[in-house]
Amino acid sequence: MKRIFLTFFCSGTLVFVSGQKHEFLNPPKFDETDLSKTKSALDENAPAEILYKSVHFGIDTSSGDLRKKVFYRVKIYDKAKAEDWLNLEIPLYKNSKGNEEVLNKMKAFVYNLENGASVATKVDKSSKYKSKESKYTTITKFAFPGVKNGSIIEYQYEVFSPFLYAIPQVIIESDTPSLYTEYVLDSPAYIAYNVNYTGSLSPKYRMIEAKTLYGSDYKTYRFGYENLKGFKTEKFVNNDRNYRTKISAELHSTNFRELKMHSSSWEEIKDQLYKDEDFGVELRKTKLAKENMPASVAGMSSDAEKADAIFNYVKNTFTWNKDRGIYTEDGIKKLIETKTGNAAEINLFLIMMLREAGLKADPLTISTIDNGLLNLASPSVVSMNFVIAAVKIKDGMNLYDATSKQSSMNNLPPRDWNQFGVLMAKDKASLMQMGNTTASFTYLTTEAKINDDGSVSGTYSDKDTGSYAMFAKENYDENAEKYKKQYKDNFSVDFTGIDSKILENGDFESTMKFSSENMIDKIGKKMIISPMLFLSKSSNEFDQTEERKYQIDFISSITKVKKVILEIPEGYVIEAMPKSKKIVTQDKEIEYSYVAEQKGNKLEVVSTTKIASPDYPKEYYPAFKQIWETASKSENQVISLIKKS
Repeated sequence: MKRIFLTFFCSGTLVFVSGQKHEFLNPPKFDETDLSKTKSALDENAPAEILYKSVHFGIDTSSGDLRKKVFYRVKIYDKAKAEDWLNLEIPLYKNSKGNEEVLNKMKAFVYNLENGASVATKVDKSSKYKSKESKYTTITKFAFPGVKNGSIIEYQYEVFSPFLYAIPQVIIESDTPSLYTEYVLDSPAYIAYNVNYTGSLSPKYRMIEAKTLYGSDYKTYRFGYENLKGFKTEKFVNNDRNYRTKISAELHSTNFRELKMHSSSWEEIKDQLYKDEDFGVELRKTKLAKENMPASVAGMSSDAEKADAIFNYVKNTFTWNKDRGIYTEDGIKKLIETKTGNAAEINLFLIMMLREAGLKADPLTISTIDNGLLNLASPSVVSMNFVIAAVKIKDGMNLYDATSKQSSMNNLPPRDWNQFGVLMAKDKASLMQMGNTTASFTYLTTEAKINDDGSVSGTYSDKDTGSYAMFAKENYDENAEKYKKQYKDNFSVDFTGIDSKILENGDFESTMKFSSENMIDKIGKKMIISPMLFLSKSSNEFDQTEERKYQIDFISSITKVKKVILEIPEGYVIEAMPKSKKIVTQDKEIEYSYVAEQKGNKLEVVSTTKIASPDYPKEYYPAFKQIWETASKSENQVISLIKKS
């Protein structure tokens, strides 16, 4: 398996003070000349530009809350392409114990140039509305009025949070270029944090020192950045946030009357989890497992057979409510009553059942792909947002995730495969490398015929297996109509009767009919047509001209087969057959073949792409680029059908 690991730079490597004099937390006065700017000097094509950004964390000594102060000033150059800046979203969290974050202050303005003068429009409170994203998250939203090309948006707000243990992560390197961005954390001397700094950018101004602030002893972390270009995304990257420069912090220790350590190792985190009422205490409710054990398990002799039977029972009996997390919300007893629960409730119950059957089963806590990579250098309970089951059978470790109806042993949903997890066995916590060894297959099959009127009609089937089947099913469940519409959007073909469903073996297949009058060019007695029809590669997905920076991700190894069977109309012959082609890398990691054969009155074309590993170092990019160019040339060949005289 091909892997690249990020280098994590911890706070200890940055303990010094910049020799340059710089004042933090000092927003410049509003400059009317900024309203006249027509493009960013950092990127002339940028639709927006951050003029000033400040994120300041501190501890309110009167309440003991974490205080977050945010200040943004943003220039809009192209409103149509700057949609992310037209609304402000502030997430507020609460926990099962009733502790919650509070939005304390918010001021926002939109500045426009009218008749040569600056006019400010205040964001009215009536534009505020809330949406509940989950049981524990509410997003407060504000709409900015009167934004147009040339506007400047300015806003500041303050949030008080009772959750001192984790300082929210701040992305320094955003898609929008920034003239100035700063991060400040001021912590009283009796509260210590581990500050995690990841990414490739270095701040121009930095200060990490003990000093007197607000009349007390503090430790302050201050980083200031100038002239940051927007982050450039690359295709085939699972989560580009892993590569962006960002800063986060987690509570390390407190020293009010005595020193108390809060996090220093995975072992300590494991001990805390097993004491927690929403994790370890739930796992000890063995009576629930005993009462719900499938009767068939008692007669099974092999551990693998028992594990599969219990897994299938949990997977098919309970439905995931889409809430993630490593802690239960309503508890396993409620899960059994309602048949619905969050990820922790379902998979901790699975572990409980497996243990009750005598198997060596433990929780594997992970960070899903969209949550980012685990920072191995800084153990943190808040960096993990999912838990699955790990079962040791003979000499191997098998993984199960019962939140997905299509999953099976070691065939996990794509979101789970994020390089590492932490195995929380009762006696020991240990890092576990996760590699997706289950291959995914995609079969795209078209059977078509050329009609007398020059149109082409037929059937099309799109079938996925493994991780790709689960990915397709999740997209379908999220919005079935949008999923079906993608076929018409992607291929510009009038598909009808689209039917998408799970097959008995867990594969996901969509079948449909089509008809088109635009696939054939008639020139005299000839008909010119691409035998791949709408399945030919229209562009090279590996088209990056700049040097590749990041790892190439595919989730799993892949075999993609495109097969077209085209019936040739009576009275026509093929003037010349398409040329077959095969290309393979020396290590046989990447293969492509294109084969065309005539069988009676039918032309059969099959293209096959094989990618042997789930991910590759960036050095493989030229090989992918070359093979994709070969595939594009092969699949865009055309044939001439000549009418017999």
